[in-house]
Amino acid sequence: QVQLTESGGGLVQAGGSLRLSCAASGRTFTTYTMGWFRQAPGKEREFVAAITWASFTTYYADSAKGRFTISRDNAENTWYLQMNSLKPEDTAVYYCAADHSLRAKAIRKDDGMDYWGKGTLVIVSS
Repeated sequence: QVQLTESGGGLVQAGGSLRLSCAASGRTFTTYTMGWFRQAPGKEREFVAAITWASFTTYYADSAKGRFTISRDNAENTWYLQMNSLKPEDTAVYYCAADHSLRAKAIRKDDGMDYWGKGTLVIVSS
């Protein structure tokens, strides 16, 4: 059974940092693009960042550029989201996902990724 498990969420003050992790089990994710999404209260889930398998090419939402960094450890089947300079508007449930066409699906707001985690809550206080 394939599982994606997020960790690292919590409560942090504005300006602070958090590092989210997503541990994958049940299969290897060769050629998959890994990503992070978030859903704030009352809003739709939105793309945050993605990283490809082979070239480690990264993509970011405008809201994440310059503050968030996505990385992955293929050997450990784990990927990360380092979040710095957090703002109250970053408050959301953060989800990790894996899909061969993650970025293309994210662009057209297609929620049908191959795999989703259950999410981890990030609260940024002002």
